[in-house]
Amino acid sequence: MKTMLRIVGLLFVLALAACGWLWYEAQVFLNSAPETPGREIFFDVTPGARLGQVSAALAEKGLVTDARKFSLLARYKQWENRLQAGRFALNSGWTPEQVLDALVNGKPVLFRITVPEGLTWWQTGRLLEEAGLVRFADFRDVVTDPDFLRHYGIPFATAEGFLMPDTYLLKKTDEPDDAQFKAQARAVAGRMVDNFWRKTAAVWPGKARPKPDDLKKWVILASVVEKETAIDAERPRVAGVYRNRLARQMLLQADPTVIYGMGPAFDGNLRRKDLDDPNNPYNTYQRPGLPPGPICSFGTAALASAVNPEAHDFLYFVAKTDGGEHVFSTTLTEHNRAVRQYLQNRRGGR
Repeated sequence: MKTMLRIVGLLFVLALAACGWLWYEAQVFLNSAPETPGREIFFDVTPGARLGQVSAALAEKGLVTDARKFSLLARYKQWENRLQAGRFALNSGWTPEQVLDALVNGKPVLFRITVPEGLTWWQTGRLLEEAGLVRFADFRDVVTDPDFLRHYGIPFATAEGFLMPDTYLLKKTDEPDDAQFKAQARAVAGRMVDNFWRKTAAVWPGKARPKPDDLKKWVILASVVEKETAIDAERPRVAGVYRNRLARQMLLQADPTVIYGMGPAFDGNLRRKDLDDPNNPYNTYQRPGLPPGPICSFGTAALASAVNPEAHDFLYFVAKTDGGEHVFSTTLTEHNRAVRQYLQNRRGGR
């Protein structure tokens, strides 16, 4: 019996010692900064980043001393799902709780947002509005403003096609009044167009900004190529198909142009009556030549394909499966055979 009491007593003492040690370790972590004096460090939290990823990155940057303990602190405070996305100005002289509070309750210096390829200007505007960076109405007003378009050398009625897809770090409006919101929309749109001219500089022949007629042709074609295929290797071939059709004065018959002309009201279903609509200025089933303007934002791969299409004799193409590679044909008979195979593949995939 005495032996058992001794064992119980020993275990109790060990438990107290372990608790004391854990308490001491926690206090040291909570009350210690990685550096004294500290220094300012910019830290990015990407949208959807997990707590473990953020904790590891903080430790790597020298903003906390222990990633695992920082994660435990966030879970203890029930803040693990409240981390904001953006760029924060943190300090290596802060305690872990100060760092956590800044990431949860502080105001980011810059907000990170990715604008993917293939969006229309109104989809881009909605994306920016949902991120709290602009008001949609202000963005719409800017990208259709003749003075803005003239300033940035855009030869169309909107900035469609010139809002460069990319990942941006953007500042939110400090003073949320009407004038600031309008200025913010102009600044964001201007940043995207500046980025377009910067990233496409190497694509133009001779690396010189093209003449207006060439610019229009290449930008419109690039936007159609962007919507027709997501496969980089196919883009020069798709551009070559459209070049061949234009040279033979054939209708382009590009579904994405019809959809664009239908605007934000498009419900996801392209019907025969839509293809037969002569009032849609972007309906390339009814109207010859290129559409009157770009139909989306595109990447440099699509633009390079428009500038330098692949030389071949193909006049038609159709997807093998939805979202997949395409079959290219030189005759309508071959194309109709490929279309039948595509429809069969779709039925088989259901």
